[in-house]
Amino acid sequence: MSEVAGDATPEGAALTVDELSARVGMSVRTLRFYAGRGLIPPPTRRGRVGYYGPEHIARLDLVRELQAHGFRLQAIEGYLDRIPTDATPQDIALHRTLLTPWMRDLPETLDRAALVLRTGRELSDDDIEMLVALGVVEPTPDEDVFQVATAHLSLGVELLDLDLPVEAVQDAGRIFTEHGRAIAEELTEVFRTKVWPHYRDSGGPPEHIQQLVERFKPVTIQGLVIAYERAVGETQRDTIRRTQNKPR
Repeated sequence: MSEVAGDATPEGAALTVDELSARVGMSVRTLRFYAGRGLIPPPTRRGRVGYYGPEHIARLDLVRELQAHGFRLQAIEGYLDRIPTDATPQDIALHRTLLTPWMRDLPETLDRAALVLRTGRELSDDDIEMLVALGVVEPTPDEDVFQVATAHLSLGVELLDLDLPVEAVQDAGRIFTEHGRAIAEELTEVFRTKVWPHYRDSGGPPEHIQQLVERFKPVTIQGLVIAYERAVGETQRDTIRRTQNKPR
């Protein structure tokens, strides 16, 4: 990608590519590669020198955050493509803020021996299969090496003791995934269109937005639990009524 004139960058924030490299901790070669893939916009040209500003730093910080969460380059490109080219550094910082609190406990890579040690019990192949069905453990290309959602591991071990049919757990998992994604997409849209503009216009720093999201998470989860409990209760009552009204 050729370096063409971009939007004006404040003089005090202008960085050469070497200065940007030192600022973000990435090599110049990596920066040029990312620019070639469109992950950052062209620099502002002043004569023969290109200068980078806060919007470049914000996007590179977001790239690093996405990489830390396991996103591959192609997925990162797709993610950044959905961010408007005129997004401010504050807008881009929001994306980092939204990622961090919701994905605080990243998966750990454990071999089988370490997984047994972590759970405090022997794990049969059936146990491993159940943990996979629960979404707590994910196989890797290496034999007996797993990606483990350690924050949910204790719950997964408790469910092993219930001796549930693995097919039932898989079906339940599909239900939770399907409806959970729909709920997440709708709540994200509410946050994007109603919550974020309100706080952005108030001029608050990104740290305030992060605190908001950190508090927003448990509130929404509790709201989901309450709604689920109510729905289960209503379903049970409807089932009882249908049974009582069924002709004998």
